[in-house]
Amino acid sequence: MAMGRICLVVLLALALCLNVSLASKKMKVCDKGWECKGTYCCNQTISEIFTVDNFEELFSKRNTPVAHAVGFWDYYSFINAAAQFEGIGFGTTGGQVMQQKELAAFLGNVAAETSCGYNVATGGPTAWGLCYKEEMSPDQLYCDQNLLYPCAPGASYHGRGALPIYWNFNYGPIGEALKLDLLTSPDMVSNNATIGFLTAMWRWMNPIKPKQPSAHDVFVGNWKPTKNDTESYRLPGFGMVINVLNGGLECGKGDIDAMNNRISHYLYFLDLLGVGREQAGDNLDCGQQVPLNPVSTSTTSR
Repeated sequence: MAMGRICLVVLLALALCLNVSLASKKMKVCDKGWECKGTYCCNQTISEIFTVDNFEELFSKRNTPVAHAVGFWDYYSFINAAAQFEGIGFGTTGGQVMQQKELAAFLGNVAAETSCGYNVATGGPTAWGLCYKEEMSPDQLYCDQNLLYPCAPGASYHGRGALPIYWNFNYGPIGEALKLDLLTSPDMVSNNATIGFLTAMWRWMNPIKPKQPSAHDVFVGNWKPTKNDTESYRLPGFGMVINVLNGGLECGKGDIDAMNNRISHYLYFLDLLGVGREQAGDNLDCGQQVPLNPVSTSTTSR
């Protein structure tokens, strides 16, 4: 009888331990105190690993009088925009090193696309990111005959934002996703720095076409190349990130300046963030990669 009671006690104890173990696996307790529901909510926030001083160092020449967007871009607009994407993994995937690497990759592309630096500029070409907020003196309206996203009368859909977006067929769906009427008011992207960062982050987190990877998924290792990708020399790495964002203009063309400019910014930002360029990974360029989205004769996908 005593033995039976002992066995019962042991079984109850085992059951209790099992329930606690299962509960701990189901419940991941987060105490970061920020508004988030999802897989990445227990990681550090971007503002915890990327400070205003980091931002100022990466974009040290953006408010120089000769820049074209003086006083526009700022750290807090970046953080406000990032808060809308942190919950789905932007800058919050992996440990701190991966988080910093993704920020260096994203902001390196931003700097490369908005720089007004050149080789003999003060501070060098990598110090002049966020010099622009929109394309200067566009030579067309970038209006495509599109029934789903028709152009608003008199609107110009030239490049705007931290990762510039072009064409009405891009302003329309990005605006819908962000709950902003960018089709009617595309100037919102160049009049509000938070929106200018939001559109860039949307581009980073979303593929251009269905069944293609996003730049984010490529960079953090969520994308696995198909046989066709491998045969097209499209392999995981920063080079494939370039291919996703602007491969039609910069990939499969050998050792060109535009591609190398992105790589230089990425490596420089890794150094400035204390990660070091030795952590950059393999396959940095896309010189031999077949473009994921070849450029049309009349329009680009950006």
